Amino acid sequence: MFRKLPMAVAVLAAAAALTACKQEPAETPAAAETAASTAPAADAHAFSADINEGDFAELVKTLASDEFEGRAPGSVGEEKTAAYLEAQMKRIGLQPGNNGSYFQDVAMVETTAAPDTVLKLDVGGKPRELAFGSDYVIGTRTGQTEVKIDASDMVFVGYGVDAPERGWNDYGDQDWTGKTVVMFVNDPGFHVGDEKLFDGKRMTYYGRWTYKYEEAARKGAAAALIIHDTPGASYGWDVVKNSWSGPQYDLPAKDDPEPRLPVQGWITAEVAKQLFADAGLDLEAAYKSANRRGFKPVSLKSKLSVDLKSSISEKTSRNVIGVLPGSVRPDEAVIYMAHWDHLGKHEGQEGDNIYNGAIDNATGVAGILEIAEAFAHQQPKPERSVAFIAVTLEESGLLGSKYYVAHPTFPLDKIAGVVNLDAMSVAGKTRDFVVTGYGSSELEDILKPIAAEQGRTLRGETSVQSGFYFRSDHFNFAKAGVPALYADGGEDLLEGGTEAGKQAANDYAKHYHGPSDQYYPETWKLDGTVQDLQALYGVGKQLAGGNQWPNWYEGSEFKAARDRMMKK
Repeated sequence: MFRKLPMAVAVLAAAAALTACKQEPAETPAAAETAASTAPAADAHAFSADINEGDFAELVKTLASDEFEGRAPGSVGEEKTAAYLEAQMKRIGLQPGNNGSYFQDVAMVETTAAPDTVLKLDVGGKPRELAFGSDYVIGTRTGQTEVKIDASDMVFVGYGVDAPERGWNDYGDQDWTGKTVVMFVNDPGFHVGDEKLFDGKRMTYYGRWTYKYEEAARKGAAAALIIHDTPGASYGWDVVKNSWSGPQYDLPAKDDPEPRLPVQGWITAEVAKQLFADAGLDLEAAYKSANRRGFKPVSLKSKLSVDLKSSISEKTSRNVIGVLPGSVRPDEAVIYMAHWDHLGKHEGQEGDNIYNGAIDNATGVAGILEIAEAFAHQQPKPERSVAFIAVTLEESGLLGSKYYVAHPTFPLDKIAGVVNLDAMSVAGKTRDFVVTGYGSSELEDILKPIAAEQGRTLRGETSVQSGFYFRSDHFNFAKAGVPALYADGGEDLLEGGTEAGKQAANDYAKHYHGPSDQYYPETWKLDGTVQDLQALYGVGKQLAGGNQWPNWYEGSEFKAARDRMMKK
C-alpha cells in the first residue's frame, strides 16, 4: 500500500481522487491446474526474441485484463496470474527457480477490521466517538480476532523517531507500555522547511509510516496513530482510507518476528486539530515544537478506548521465480524483480469494480519477462545466473520480497545486484532517466554510460520528500545490504518536453490505485518503455557477464551490511 507512482507522477500523487470502496474477501484459491486451464494460453501470441512494443503490450494487456480480476493475493486472480507467469517462463526457457518449482509459497495472514468499529476518545471526561474511514482507519497485526484497549493514555511524540546516530529521540526515557502514541508523518524538519535536520528535503526511512509503527512496537506501546497531512504523506486521505479498507495482509509472526502493535492506524488532520484543542494545545504550534532538538513528549490529556474485531484467515500466496542458469558461475546471480499483485476486485461499488493495475504493476512484470526473453537468446550466454522474480504482496507492505530476502534461493552474498521494475512509464521517449534514490550505489555507474548511449542523462526523483526509495520491493534487498537499482523514464519527453511530461503525470494520477488503471493502446507510447527496458537489460548483461561486485557508495546507510556480507 501507499507505493510509488511512476516517476513523472510524483508531485501529482496527492491529486489523485480515488473511489472509496471495500475490498472483496479473497476467494479460496482453486488448484493451480484448474487456473492453468482457464488462463490465457502462453502461445496465443507469437513472441519474438528481442524487447519490443508488441510483445510488451500483449503481456500487459493479458495481466491487466478483467479475466485476472485485479490480481489480488489469495484469489482466483492470483491463480490465473501464477499459472500465466509459469507458462511464460517455461516458454522463454527459464528453469524453475525454487527447488524444482516456479513457485515460492508465502504464508500470509489476512485481517479484515470490522468497518463499524468505533474509536472512543475521552478528553477530561468529555467522550467523543470517531467513525471508521471518515475520521480514522486502524488495523491490527497481532492475528487476533479481537483486540481491546481500555482508557489508554494518549501522548504526542512528535515524529516518533529514535535515531541515536542523529542525536534525536522523540520518546525520551519514558515507559510506553500500554500507551497510545500520536505522531506526524515524514521526518523532523519537513514541515518547517529546515534542511539542516535529517536529510533536508529527502525523506529518510525514519519518515516512513512503516518505521513509525515498528518503533512504537519496539517501545511497547499499545497503539500508534499517525496524523495525516497530504504534503507530508505525499498522498491524500482517500489513498489512506482505500488502502486500509477491506482485507489487509501480513506475514505470520514466525516469518517476521519483530514486535507488533496491537493497534495501528491514521487520524485525519481535522480530528487531530480537535484532539489537540481539547487538550488545550495548538496543532500548528505542535508542528513547530516537534521540529526542535530537545523535543519532549506531550500528554494529550486524553484516553483512547477501542474494541477492534477482525476476521482472520491464514492463506498462502506465491512468489513466481524463473532462472536462466549461468554458464560459468551459476551459484552467483543477478536478479530482476517486479510485483505481480494489485488491489483485486471490490464489492459494494457501482460500475467497474476491478482494479486492473495495468501500470501498477503489469508493466513491471511484462518488463522482466521481456528482459528474460532477451537473456534467453543472448550469445554468449550469461556467465552468472539471472533470476526473474515476480513477487506478491507488495501492495500490503512489500511482504513478498521481504519473505524472499529471509528465504533467498541464492545466498544474499552471491547476488551481484538487483534491478526492480515497478510502474513503468508509458509516456514515450525521454531525455532523462530517473534513478530513485540517486547517488546510492555503484549500479548507477553501470547504467550511466548505457543511458548516455541513448542520449539520456541520469537524475534523481523530483519529490525526494516522498520517500519513494522505501516504497517498492528493492528496499528489502537494500536493507539486507544487496545493491538494488530502481530506475524509470523521466518527464522530459522528446515530444513536448517537461510540459508534456507533467501532463502525462497528471493524466495517470487520475488512475492510480483506481479501477481505471487499465491498458490504453490508443494513448500509450511504448517506444520509451522499450528504451528503458533495453537500458536495464544492459545493466544486468554487464553484471551477469563479468566479475563485478557493486557496492553502495560511501555514506550509504546500506554499505555496512554489504561490507560485512562480502567479508564472509
